[in-house]
Amino acid sequence: MDGASVLSEDILAKICADTRAEVARRKARTGLEEMKLHARDADKPRGFGRALMDATAAGKPGLITEIKKASPSRGLIREDFDPAALAKAYADGGAVCLSVLTDEPYFQGKPADLKAARAAVKLPVLRKDFMLEPWQIYESRAMGADCILLIMAALGDAQARELEELARALDMDVLAEVHDEAELDRALGLCTPLLGINNRNLKTMQTTLETTERLSKSVPPDRFLVSESGIQATADIERLQKVCVQGFLVGESLMREPDVTQAVRALLGTA
Repeated sequence: MDGASVLSEDILAKICADTRAEVARRKARTGLEEMKLHARDADKPRGFGRALMDATAAGKPGLITEIKKASPSRGLIREDFDPAALAKAYADGGAVCLSVLTDEPYFQGKPADLKAARAAVKLPVLRKDFMLEPWQIYESRAMGADCILLIMAALGDAQARELEELARALDMDVLAEVHDEAELDRALGLCTPLLGINNRNLKTMQTTLETTERLSKSVPPDRFLVSESGIQATADIERLQKVCVQGFLVGESLMREPDVTQAVRALLGTA
């Protein structure tokens, strides 16, 4: 599917439909009870939210660097894609946490990418995927995820609460992602302190930092605010810090750089 055809429809609705079909296939191979056992046997979660909060308490940006091979709108991002090597490069550059895409049809990711990245470093890892049902939460813990993403645009309120409660019961953190005022209001009904504002509209793929600037005015001080997408330079981080953003999820701009470690340091202003 080329970029033009992807952007001509509601991409999120299409991705969610395809995700449900793919999850059904995976569930047929590994049932719920078996996946629960795998989740129980996984390594203890590393504390994704705690790592971010510790970094900001020390006066550092809570930088979450993303391992992403491709995207629906941009196609292949990095040919020499090695999740373990990228994780080490990010850690060496000063990242606080990792985000790993595990969606295959649209992002060319897979669970093995998260496992390899997490095994290579000590950083906590967010599973970046489209979480729609409880089986996926157990699957996330089984593959070693320390945090999951809940995209409010893809979930009803009851679904979001159910998935959050299960993730927290498994000692994982939850990053609730919003893009507009209505989604923000709904996300504030969840328990998680981690709130992500996606500057990319998942229905059109257009991106602007003004989204975070606008929505941040309605975020209460007890939430840890993460800005996602469109962050490319130190000036962008400084701009967002002025509206009380503490965490920054950055992927594509770093993934395209030949020297990822140096790119992270340049972004943080420590190069």
